[in-house]
Amino acid sequence: MADEAVVRELLAAIPVGCTWLVPVHGPDDTIVDFRIAATSDRIRDVFGRGTQRIDSLLGELYPQLIGGPLWNLYVEVMTTGTPGRMDEFRFEESRSGVIAESRFEISVYRVLGGLLIWWQRVDEYQRRLEHTEALGSLGWSEYDLTTGRTDWSPGMYPIFERDPADGPLPRTDQARAMLPEDRGIAEAAWQTLDSGATSDVTVRFRTGDRVKHLRILSDVARDASGTPVKIYAVVQDVTARVDSRTEIESLSDRLRTREMTALAEHRLAGQLQTMIQPVPLAPFALAGLEAMVSYLPAESAIRVGGDWYHAQTLPDGLVALAIGDVAGHGLEAASGMAHLRFALVAWLSIGIRNPGELLRHMNRLCAQLEITGTALIAIYDPRTRDLPWARAGHLSPLLARDGHTTELERPPGLLLGAEPEIDFPTATTRLCPGDLLLLYTDGLVERRDDGTDGRTAQVRDHLATISAAPDAELLPRLHRLLHAPSPDDDTCTLALRVI
Repeated sequence: MADEAVVRELLAAIPVGCTWLVPVHGPDDTIVDFRIAATSDRIRDVFGRGTQRIDSLLGELYPQLIGGPLWNLYVEVMTTGTPGRMDEFRFEESRSGVIAESRFEISVYRVLGGLLIWWQRVDEYQRRLEHTEALGSLGWSEYDLTTGRTDWSPGMYPIFERDPADGPLPRTDQARAMLPEDRGIAEAAWQTLDSGATSDVTVRFRTGDRVKHLRILSDVARDASGTPVKIYAVVQDVTARVDSRTEIESLSDRLRTREMTALAEHRLAGQLQTMIQPVPLAPFALAGLEAMVSYLPAESAIRVGGDWYHAQTLPDGLVALAIGDVAGHGLEAASGMAHLRFALVAWLSIGIRNPGELLRHMNRLCAQLEITGTALIAIYDPRTRDLPWARAGHLSPLLARDGHTTELERPPGLLLGAEPEIDFPTATTRLCPGDLLLLYTDGLVERRDDGTDGRTAQVRDHLATISAAPDAELLPRLHRLLHAPSPDDDTCTLALRVI
């Protein structure tokens, strides 16, 4: 038997999925189980376990494997010595908090009196790709200039409303779907590619009864002689963004019309607010959380402000939480709000998860747009209940637990747009089941009549009272208590209960 300590130290450092199993024999010398003698620690199993599995039995950790096809492969390789492989092993799990089905490529070798298992997850990359494409309305296309073959990613088919079984849309059909008025844009894109530069154009296509605005970023791959051989393109459906911009411009023109009555002005303001960030009327579920949003415009002016929020369960199971306030009122503040909120969604879709890094990007955008504002971003992990968060001039969240309310200790963070290149330190808070967390803008606590301190104390008392007697209507009760518009500023709150 080889020195297990040496094998353990070696496998623990290998940056791939690797496990060494030693057979356990019964009285009749048949294999009744396998002991995990060594395993990698950097690549963990579906439950997040690494080297803590050492010396455990396979049947105890993964009882559903016993007698199955993978178990039979292990026994066969151990018996015959002939290496084996499974190109797609499906591992199913019914417990909560674990992906229900995971797929693996597995190779098995008889080594040092045991089995050396190499395994690699094949579902995570595909899942990330599909969620990223769906979240960003994205797809990619590859066109081979030599063979004329076109390959599409799964995200391209919903963009063109095409059945994947029919394959990519032929290029002649793509050309017919393009609006005639935009063919000059397509020609300009070809000229840009011919010059050696990357093309970035937005073109309109007709799909069924709809006209879609598609942003197409293209690049060319060339052979050793410089001849183009392939065209790569990333396509994004930006119809909603274009429609929103058109609607905002239309609403802006109508708001500037002097003949508009106060009632019509109020209606348009509400339409614009709902279009940019719809506010759910009831509590909604996030991973490990229950959330409820409230938005109230200022009483003294029927104008859209710059308050905004974002709450989303991400494809990797984390939860993005954000709240902010762009300085000013009216359509300029609403435009800034829309820029920040849409940009945050884009940065999250490409995998940025550090709150401080997200605020750095947001700060640079504010500097370019010449706007200022405050913001707070948190990324909640429902598996550990850790809440890393960072702030840019924004008020700290309030945490209520068992009838007591505290303000989270705030890390430093300068106002967005004040300096183009600054860092935003991240703080981490560990939440507990039943905790009540409130993210809010300053309109909630700033009052001219009783001052900020008095209103803050009142809000804290409400949170403490609610958390001391939790029930199924906890968030609606809190919403009713806090639902008092400020006379001077908009108010946005994002209340969260840890479940």
